[in-house]
Amino acid sequence: MKENFIKLTGKTLFITGASRGIGKAIALKAAKDGANVVIASKTAEPHPKLDGTIFTAAHEIEKAGGKALPCVVDVQNQEQVKSAIALAVKEFGGIDIVINNASAINLTSVEKTDMKRYDLMQQINARGTFIVSKECLPYLKKSDHAHILNLAPPFGTDPRWFQYHTAYTIAKFGMSMCTLGMANEFKRYNIAVNALWPRKLVFTAAVAALTGQKSFDVARKPEVMSDAAYVILSRDPKAFTGNFYIDDDVLRAYGVTDMKQYACNPDNEDKILDLDTWVDGIIAKLKKYDN
Repeated sequence: MKENFIKLTGKTLFITGASRGIGKAIALKAAKDGANVVIASKTAEPHPKLDGTIFTAAHEIEKAGGKALPCVVDVQNQEQVKSAIALAVKEFGGIDIVINNASAINLTSVEKTDMKRYDLMQQINARGTFIVSKECLPYLKKSDHAHILNLAPPFGTDPRWFQYHTAYTIAKFGMSMCTLGMANEFKRYNIAVNALWPRKLVFTAAVAALTGQKSFDVARKPEVMSDAAYVILSRDPKAFTGNFYIDDDVLRAYGVTDMKQYACNPDNEDKILDLDTWVDGIIAKLKKYDN
């Protein structure tokens, strides 16, 4: 790939849901370059089931070489988003990169989906992405390296992608719609808006909460997503926008061919479940491990 890539040294990233999982992995990858990271997440106090808070993440980011600003943010709350952005601008002078990573997940059929859960997924996934992008826009316009990266899937109409979790799919496709719409609207400002999605199951605290430790052996590490995100965010934003990337496609195009390094259990690399929770009913596949 003959292209100039820049380091993220001194760039400011506003990452939602960065206290753990893929969001934190992206933060740590950028921190190694000496980036500034705004950890915009709800978790200020330890969760009984999920590891990590905004403060523990901040410590790891600074240990990795970056600067961290932990902010308590519920992306459903526009005022909290505005306050965190104001703090980020005061602390770091602006915002260069937005990662819309925060997401609510509830993998249930239509019949079993509680409407409060439905509303929560819509509020966090689609509306949260919209709010954060909208409120960061004035500062992205001023950046010479402006990116928005949404952790959202490519569009598809295959019924198999909907039948197990229609409500969740609607909410995630809301983030995909934000990607497509904003890419075209913000292109005139030289702001790249792209989406990234895993090809295979990624083991995070949220996945563990849903499936238990049994999914560890058939999943990849969050670093497969953070490494792919880093490649995207290191590119010239004027050169590409409106793309829906798959993590290992990005890495292979960049020259990374050893995917075994990302397997939670390298001995099971050929057994890793395909295309995350999105394709061919991974729920049914995971249930096999209950037997």
